[in-house]
Amino acid sequence: MKHARIAYAGAIHRVTKGDSRLLSEDPLVWLPPIEPGTIFALGLNYAAHAKELSFKAPDEPLVFLKGPQSLCGHLGQTRRPRGVTYMHYECELAVVIGKTARKIAKADAYDYVAGYTVANDYTIRDYLENYYRPNFRVKSRDFATPLGPWLVDAADVPDPMNLRLRTLVNGKVTQEGNTRDMIFDIPALIEYLSGFMTLAPGDIILTGTPEGLADVKVGDEVITEIEGIGSLQNTIIGEPEEQKHVG
Repeated sequence: MKHARIAYAGAIHRVTKGDSRLLSEDPLVWLPPIEPGTIFALGLNYAAHAKELSFKAPDEPLVFLKGPQSLCGHLGQTRRPRGVTYMHYECELAVVIGKTARKIAKADAYDYVAGYTVANDYTIRDYLENYYRPNFRVKSRDFATPLGPWLVDAADVPDPMNLRLRTLVNGKVTQEGNTRDMIFDIPALIEYLSGFMTLAPGDIILTGTPEGLADVKVGDEVITEIEGIGSLQNTIIGEPEEQKHVG
């Protein structure tokens, strides 16, 4: 089953795909499909992507954290800061933890997954100090990580390690890949993270992006798609003019 969260008529509603009560209404706002706990993000988790950036593939998961304010929903808008030279999308499979997990073995890892959704974790290359030390200006910017539209139950995704991913910018395919090409697969990531900290329901693991990055500009429409999970649409907008205070 596919679940979503939307804001409509001053309230937040939980809906399922096929529910016509609210999804046909206008206006409504798509929210991230879950209320997030801790957000983990993987860097360089596809070998071809690491090579694309002239980095050596990591020997252990390269993980960093993101703030919850960095998320936005389907059909949301993400700002491109003034003056930056390179801002790119990152189509990623997002894994949502369903129950408390501590020191979980790979063989049991999928028992702790609630479901999956699509993430687009934008990166502003100008601000990137080092892929082994991503700074907050890169990965925790407000609304710079669209998530959704749907949370798909784990039971409805029989093989999450064999899903096609792709990104389209203004209708043109610019990125293609498959989750089978991850360096560290989902069970390995859950084992690694739960080995030194407790994972909680609602925690999200963004599993990295394949090769095929491209700069996006103000006005671009970006769609990140994952087979069987969904199609997430987002628009790039510019920063507003700074307000000058008098007095």
